[in-house]
Amino acid sequence: MIRFKNAKIIPVRGVDTAVFSLDEQRGVLSALDFSRYTILPGFCDVHVHFREPGFSYKETIASGCAAAARGGYTAVCTMPNLDPVPDSPEHLAVQRKLIADTASVHVYPYGAITVGEAGVTLADLEGMAPEVIAFSDDGKGVQSEEMMRAAMEKARELGKLITAHCEVNSLLRGGYIHDGAYAAAHGHRGICSESEWGQIERDLRLAKETGCGYHVCHISTKESVALIRAAKAEGVDVTCETAPHYLLLDETDLREDGWWKMNPPLRSPADRQALLDGLLDGTIDVIATDHAPHSPEEKARGLEKSAFGVVGLECAFPLLYTGLVKNGILSLEQLLEKLTVNPRERFSIPMGNNFSVWDLETEDVVDPERFLSRGKATPFAGRKVFGKCVLTVCDGRIVYLDESVKGY
Repeated sequence: MIRFKNAKIIPVRGVDTAVFSLDEQRGVLSALDFSRYTILPGFCDVHVHFREPGFSYKETIASGCAAAARGGYTAVCTMPNLDPVPDSPEHLAVQRKLIADTASVHVYPYGAITVGEAGVTLADLEGMAPEVIAFSDDGKGVQSEEMMRAAMEKARELGKLITAHCEVNSLLRGGYIHDGAYAAAHGHRGICSESEWGQIERDLRLAKETGCGYHVCHISTKESVALIRAAKAEGVDVTCETAPHYLLLDETDLREDGWWKMNPPLRSPADRQALLDGLLDGTIDVIATDHAPHSPEEKARGLEKSAFGVVGLECAFPLLYTGLVKNGILSLEQLLEKLTVNPRERFSIPMGNNFSVWDLETEDVVDPERFLSRGKATPFAGRKVFGKCVLTVCDGRIVYLDESVKGY
């Protein structure tokens, strides 16, 4: 049984909380009165960028895991836009050694769909299949229909998902924020919605034809929601995710600051409402952070010239709990399905003895200076939230312990 005196336990579908326990060497914590705290299953993020190998100045496996643990995450799936790109067993082995040597939570790497994520030659999917969680060219859309069809056919044969960043390059036209009211009012080049939903429409057709399991990354438009909803009704094996920033922000919140630049961009209020509707009706299965750290210099060049990407692991749950649960949009149990149950089910990631302990009553502030991630850029800096993680346990080991309970 859980050995934390008087702590509240949130029951979640399919999660056996009876296995949640702490290694005996830290058993002194179990004697504390945790009556003000709530125990939640370890969150699972199927879309993070830990930047190592190749870009460790942005993030490392170790720093990314530390950020994940502080946010209550005990399992993460790392995207393949690395150097070397994990497009073969040999290249994948570089990342896997770093994970084995430095990870403090469960890290499941993706393999690339194409060699170098260049979209020209199919990667060694068969060789990588036993060691990767799924296949993705995240950061780039696969432009060739023939290439995506071949990838789906091979992935289906191997029993692996294709997880797609959907973006039609010919429709980007140099854009860097949403092609909407803010871009027009401030003289920015916009990214049209069709650049996302156009490729989703193509891939849904291919998934139906090939029978491949298909997962769509970070959807942001109302058209994407409608297409995926219709495909599910037709029996297509499709799931999708969106990110906290698309649920809680839209283009009306934009500022002239690189911390507000991500890909896909913040869309219109109507798009945000469609995402919330899709979350409620089950069209959107998963909330993933798309944690994408960059150096301070890379995010200090304004909306036009800053790198795409914001961080999210350390503030995702407090933001979502405050913005969706406290505001009555979702129940806590519904939120946990999107953060814990659904991603683990879709990607076959076990729950195990992984959980976090939260103070849900104390108000806090999103403070990037306290982040353990090397990346600090978040549009939520300074936002007041409820929910503070005080302890995260992975396989019975403490991987994060807040100052408020240290010393016991």
